Amino acid sequence: MAPGLVDPAASHENLATLSTVTEAYDDTLKFYLNGTKVVLDSIDPEITLLEYLRGIGLTGTKLGCAEGGCGACTVVVSQYNPTTKNIYHASVNACLAPLVSVDGKHVITIEGIGNAKRPHPTQERIAKESGSQCGFCTPGIVMSLYALLRNNPDPSKHDVEEAFDGNLCRCTGYRPILDAAQSFSVEKTCMMSEANGGTGCCMQNGVDPPGGCCKTEPNGVDEPRQVKRFTPPGFKEYNPDTELIFPPSLTKYDFKPLAFGNKRKKWFRPVTLQQLLEIKHTYPSAKIIAGSTETQIEIKFKGMQYSTSVFVGDIPELREFTFEDDHLEIGGNVVLTDLENISKKAIEHYGPVRGQPFAAVFKQLRYFAGRQIRNVGTPAGNLATASPISDLNPVFVASGSVLVAKSLEEETEIPMSQFFKGYRTTALPPDAIIASIRIPVSREKGEFLRAYKQAKRKDDDIAIVNATLRVSLSNDHIVENTDLIYGGMAPTTVAAKTATAYLCGKNWTDPATLEGAMNALEQDFDLSFGVPGGMATYRKALAFGFFYKFYHEVLSELQVEETEVDSQAIGEIEREISTGKKDHESTQAYQKRVLGQSNPHVAALKQCTGEAQYIDDIPVQKNELYGCLVLSTKARAKILGVDYSPAMRLPGVVEWIDHTDLPSPEANWWGAPVCDEVFFAVDEVFTAGQPIGMVVADSALHATAGARAVKVDYEDLPAIFTIEEAIENESYFEHYRFIQKGDPIDKAMAKADHVFTGVTRMGGQEHFYLETQASLAIPKPEDGEMEIWSSTQNPTETQTYVAQVCDVAANKVVAKVKRLGGGFGGKETRSVQLSGICAVAARKTRRPVRCMLNRDEDIITSGQRHPFLARWKVAVNNDGKLVALEAEVFANAGWTQDLSGSVCDRSLSHIDGCYLIPNVYVQGRLCKTNTVSNTAFRGFGGPQGMFIAESYMEEIADKLEIPVERLREINFYKPHEITHFNQELKDWHVPIMWDQVKEEAEYEKRREEVHEYNRTHRWNKRGLALIPTKFGISFTATFLNQAGALVHIYHDGSVLVAHGGTEMGQGLHTKITMVAAEALGVPLEDVFISETATNTVANTSATAASASSDLNGYATFNACKQLNKRLEPYRQRLGPNATMKELAHAAYFDRVNLSANGYYKTPDIGYTWGPNIGQMFFYFTQGVTAAEVEIDTLTGDWTCLRADIKMDIGRSINPAIDYGQIEGAFVQGQGLFTTEESLWLTSNGQVFTRGPGNYKIPGFRDIPQVFNVSMLKGVTWEHLNTIERSRGVGEYVCLSKFFGAITDQPSPTRPPLFMGSAVFFAIRDALRSARADHGVTEALSLISPATPERIRISCADPILKRAHVVPKEGEKSFFMSI
Repeated sequence: MAPGLVDPAASHENLATLSTVTEAYDDTLKFYLNGTKVVLDSIDPEITLLEYLRGIGLTGTKLGCAEGGCGACTVVVSQYNPTTKNIYHASVNACLAPLVSVDGKHVITIEGIGNAKRPHPTQERIAKESGSQCGFCTPGIVMSLYALLRNNPDPSKHDVEEAFDGNLCRCTGYRPILDAAQSFSVEKTCMMSEANGGTGCCMQNGVDPPGGCCKTEPNGVDEPRQVKRFTPPGFKEYNPDTELIFPPSLTKYDFKPLAFGNKRKKWFRPVTLQQLLEIKHTYPSAKIIAGSTETQIEIKFKGMQYSTSVFVGDIPELREFTFEDDHLEIGGNVVLTDLENISKKAIEHYGPVRGQPFAAVFKQLRYFAGRQIRNVGTPAGNLATASPISDLNPVFVASGSVLVAKSLEEETEIPMSQFFKGYRTTALPPDAIIASIRIPVSREKGEFLRAYKQAKRKDDDIAIVNATLRVSLSNDHIVENTDLIYGGMAPTTVAAKTATAYLCGKNWTDPATLEGAMNALEQDFDLSFGVPGGMATYRKALAFGFFYKFYHEVLSELQVEETEVDSQAIGEIEREISTGKKDHESTQAYQKRVLGQSNPHVAALKQCTGEAQYIDDIPVQKNELYGCLVLSTKARAKILGVDYSPAMRLPGVVEWIDHTDLPSPEANWWGAPVCDEVFFAVDEVFTAGQPIGMVVADSALHATAGARAVKVDYEDLPAIFTIEEAIENESYFEHYRFIQKGDPIDKAMAKADHVFTGVTRMGGQEHFYLETQASLAIPKPEDGEMEIWSSTQNPTETQTYVAQVCDVAANKVVAKVKRLGGGFGGKETRSVQLSGICAVAARKTRRPVRCMLNRDEDIITSGQRHPFLARWKVAVNNDGKLVALEAEVFANAGWTQDLSGSVCDRSLSHIDGCYLIPNVYVQGRLCKTNTVSNTAFRGFGGPQGMFIAESYMEEIADKLEIPVERLREINFYKPHEITHFNQELKDWHVPIMWDQVKEEAEYEKRREEVHEYNRTHRWNKRGLALIPTKFGISFTATFLNQAGALVHIYHDGSVLVAHGGTEMGQGLHTKITMVAAEALGVPLEDVFISETATNTVANTSATAASASSDLNGYATFNACKQLNKRLEPYRQRLGPNATMKELAHAAYFDRVNLSANGYYKTPDIGYTWGPNIGQMFFYFTQGVTAAEVEIDTLTGDWTCLRADIKMDIGRSINPAIDYGQIEGAFVQGQGLFTTEESLWLTSNGQVFTRGPGNYKIPGFRDIPQVFNVSMLKGVTWEHLNTIERSRGVGEYVCLSKFFGAITDQPSPTRPPLFMGSAVFFAIRDALRSARADHGVTEALSLISPATPERIRISCADPILKRAHVVPKEGEKSFFMSI
C-alpha cells in the first residue's frame, strides 16, 4: 500500500489560536440510538458511525464497500431539518458518516425496528416474499424502505420504485424486493375498484352510488383519493403510528459547538456561521466536511490524513433558501435531497420558462448518486471538490450562477464561470467558505437551457460526460449569447469556447448553424486516443450528440416551419414502473406435505432483522488481533527489499507476517488442482495485488496504518496482460484440451456450401458478493489446534491448507462456515488464501486474528470470471444446416492456474450451444498473464462457451440473410441425439420451451412491432432476441461428485442436520431441511442446520457446480432412510400418528442409535478427454428466454423493456427459492453481458474497476421493465434421477419424486445466468437496424459486455464518424481489457 498523505500541519501559533477560539466548545456527543439516549464523553475521532455501531455489537449494519456505493451500511438518522422545518428520517451511509454528524439526532439501525420474533412489516414482507437470499445487503435495503415509509407512509408506486437507488443486491435480481416493497404503495384510484377489494368502480359499472362517486370531494371537485393500502394475506398491517417516535428532547435540543479529539486528529462542530468563519480564519487548511461523501473515501482508500476537520452540517444559516425576483439563493449546505424539493418549488414559483435552470438541477439530481448520498451531500461540497464530472457544476456555470464566498473579513461574489482554475483547484480563498449559490432565472422569452448526462448505469453512477447547454435568441432567432458547458471532457468543467464563439450572431434556424457548431465542437474537444479516462471516441460522440439533441429541442420550442426538426433526437429513454409475474401453479401437480411448497428461506427473517451472523459479526475474541495485507503495487517485478520497521513503530502494531513465518518453503505453495500459487511473495511478484505480507495490530485501523507504512522496493520486469499479448508471446500454461468428433475438420469444411470465420471476445466479471473475503483464525492452547471461521464455499480445502501452513495434521484444524454473504464461485478456492495467511498470523502470535478485506483489496486479490477469446470457423449449407465447427478458445487465466483448466474445459463442452453440429474440432488454451488469478464464477466456463455459440449463430444468420431464430430452429438438437462430446440428450425440452416462449411472449407479433418501430424511428431502436440454453450439471472432476451428511434426532423430536454444503443465499439449507422434514415426517420447523464444519462432515466437496442440492440432498436422504428403518418398529407399535418425540423417546430407551451418517456419489459419470468417451454430465438444465430492449443510438443508453424466461428445472423442491435463483442469475447474467466491464490501467497493470464507483453491477432500475418467469410443466422427466427429479438452478438443485428414486430437479441458477445474454443479443439486434439505416450491412462482431460505449461506437451515423479518434503510432488507450 502507498504511504498515506497528510494534510498540512498547523503551526503551533495557529493551534494555540484555534484552541483559544474553541475553548468554550463542548466535548460531549449526545444522541439517541434506537430510542435510547447515548452520551459519549470519550470519543475516537477517527471512527465512522458504522465502526461505532459495529463496535458496540450492532452488527446488523454491514460494511460492503466503504464508499457509499452499495447501501449495505444504511441506517436512518432522524433529525429536525432546518431547511424544511420538519422532522426528516434520512437514510444514510454509516460507512461514510463521521460520528460527530449524529449529535442531536436519532440513529435507527436494523436492530431498532424489529427482530425475528416481532419483525417490522418491512422486514417481514421482504423475508416472506423471498427478497433476501445471502442476506448481507438486506438490512440496508430494509432501512431504505423504512426511511421511505417514515417520511411518506403513503408512497406511490413510483416512490417505491426509486427508493433503492443507493442499494445494490447481487443475489435476488431485485424483483422480489420490489414486489414486497410495492405492497406498501398506495394508488390514488377509486376506492371501490375491484383492484382495491371493492365491488367495482361506479364509472366502470355505470351506476351512480347513493353517496355519490368516491372521487368527488364535498366541494364537488373530482380529486382522486388515496385508498387504504392493501395488506397481503399473512402479513402484518403497516401502522405508522406504532413507529419509534422522534425523541421529544431532541425537538428542543440545544446544539452546542463541539471540539474533541486526540493528538492525531481533532474534530470541530460549529453551530453558527460566525463560529465556522472564526475557525477557518485561524486555521485556513482545516478540512471542511458536510456529507463526508468524498473525504471518507480519501481517508479509506487513498490514505489521506486530515488532522483537523470541521463538520458544518449543523449550521442552520447555511441550509436556508430564498426566492428572489431574478434568482434563487440556496445555502451552501442545503442537502441535495432538499435541493431536489427546492428545485420543484422553484419551477412552480417562477414557472416552467423562467424555471429552466431549476428543471436542469432537478434532472441532474434525479440520477445523482443514491438517496443516502443525496441525504447528506451538499452543493458546496460538490463545488469545493471541483470534480470534472460533477453533474451540478455545468448547470451552475451555464446558468450564470454566482457563488457567495464568506470569510471572517469579507464577502466575495465569484461567478461560476471563473470558479474552476484547474484539476481539483478553485478560486475559493483559503480562509473562505461557500456560503450560498445564486442561481439566476431564465428570461421570459428566447432563452433555453437543458442538461444532459450519460453514465455506465442509469442510477447511482458518475457521469462519463455531462453537459448543460444554454442559448439566448433574439426575436428573429439570432444567437445573442450561449453557454455550452461540459463535464468529463477536460480536467475541469469546461466551456466549448470555439463553438460558443461560432454560434454568437448565427441564425439558430439555419441548418448551416448546426453543421458549423459541430465543426467547432470538433476543435474544442480534440481528444487524443490515450486521453486520461479513456473512451475518446465515445466522449466526443456524447459531446456532439448532446448538442445535436439540444439544437433540435430548441428548434422544436421555436416552432418554425422553414427548418426541419429532428424530433426523434429529443428526449431520452424513460423507464416505466417495473412489473413481473411468475407461474405459481407450476408445482401444484406434484406438491407434497413439505416438498414443492414455496417456503421462505429458513434464515430470511434473521437476515432481514440483522440477526444473521456473518464472519465479521462474530463477537471479538479475547486478545484478538486484526490483519491487513500488504499487496504488490507492481504487475511483475523483483522484490529488492521489504522494510516493515516503520510499521512496527506505529501505535497498536503487534507483528509482521511473511513467508519466513511458514514452517517450510514448501508450505508456502497452494492451489487446486495445480499447486502453483504462493501465500506470500518471496523474491518476485507476478501480479498487482499479490500478497507480500500482513501487518497485525490491535485494531483494524492500526493494522491499515501499519500496512501503509511498509516500504517495498521493486525492480520492474516485462509483463503480459491481455489474451492477445499472451498469444503473441506464446505465454500459456501447459493445460490443453480438445474435443474432436466426426470427419477430419478440413474434409468436413470442404463439403459445405459456405464457410464463415469470426472472432468472439468476452470480458470477465467481478463476483461482487456483498460480503468480501473474511476469515477469523482462533488458535487453541493444545496440540497446535486451529479453528478457522471463513466465508468460504470450500471448508475442506480451507482445512487442508491451514493444516499445511500450521504444520499439523488435518484433524487438528476445524474449518467452520455459518453462512456466506454471497459466493458465486469466488469463494471456492480464493478464500483459502486469506484463511491461510490469518492462520499463519494466529500461529505466530498465539492470538486470534481476524481479517475482512476491503472491497478494493478483494477485487485485486480474488480473481474474477475468465475473459475469453475464440477464433472460430463454421461450415454451413444453403439450407441453414450446420456442418462443422472449428474453434480455438483462449481463456485469460491470470498468473496462476487456479481452476482455469476446468473452466476452459467446460467452455469447450458448451460451445455447441443447443445445436447439432456433426463435425467438431475445438481446442482450449490457458493464457498466462500478469493479472489477478481468475477463478470459478457461476457457470464456470459454460456462459463463455454458449456465448461463442450464439455469437457465431448470429453472424452466420446475418451472412446468410435469414432470421437467426430460423437458423436456431433448423439446427436444434432433437431428443436422444448425441452431443459433440458423445453424450445422449435425454429429457430434451428446449424445442418445447422455445415454442411456448414464442407463444406466451407473443414473439412474432412483437417482432413485427419492433420492425415497424425501427422503420419509423431514426435514433431510438428496439431489438428482440430469443436465446436457448443447455447447461451440464456435475463436477467435471469425477471424484468431487460425492457428499456426506450427519442427521441427529433428539429426545424432544427435533432434528439436527449437518452436511457438506455451505449456505450462501442459494437456499441450500432450506432445501436440505425440506428433504429431511419430508423424509422423516416431521414439521419443517423441527429441522435445523447449525453450520457447516469439517469436524461434523469430513472430506466435503466445494459447494459449486450446481450440484450441491443433488449431492447433499441425497446424502441427507440416505441418512434419513437409515433412521426411518430404525424407527419403523416404533411406528408400527405406536401407530401412524405418533410424533417424532414419542418415537425418539421409545427408541432411545431401547438403545437405538438416533444418529445416521449418510453418503452419496453421483452415478454413471466419468468422461475421458482425448478419446472423447464416457458420460461428462449427470443431466442438463435447459431454458429459453426472450428479451426486448430499446437503445438510444445518440448516447448508447438502453433499457430492457421485457424479458420472458422459461426454465426446465424438473420438479421444484421450493419454487419460491427457485424463482429467486432464476431472477437473480438472469440479472447477474445481464450485468455480465452489458454493464459490468473490468478495466486495467495501461500505465501500470493495476485493476481500475475496484469498487461500485467504477464497476457497475445492475441496480434496481436496470432490471427488465416487465420481468416474467415460469417453469416448464406438463412434461415427464423419464431419465432424471436427481433428488426429487429436480434440476440444478444455481449452486444447488431441487427435488421432487420423493419415495422411490427421490426427486428430480435440475439446478436453476447457472443456466439462467446465460439467459441474461438475451439482453445482449437484443441490443445487437437493435444495432443491426441502426447500422442498416446508414448503409452498413456487414455482420457486427459485438464484444461483450455491450456497454453504452460499445453500443454507441457500433453505430454508423455521421455524428459518430466525425467523433472517431484514431490512435497515433505507438499510442495506447488509457485503459485496457484483459
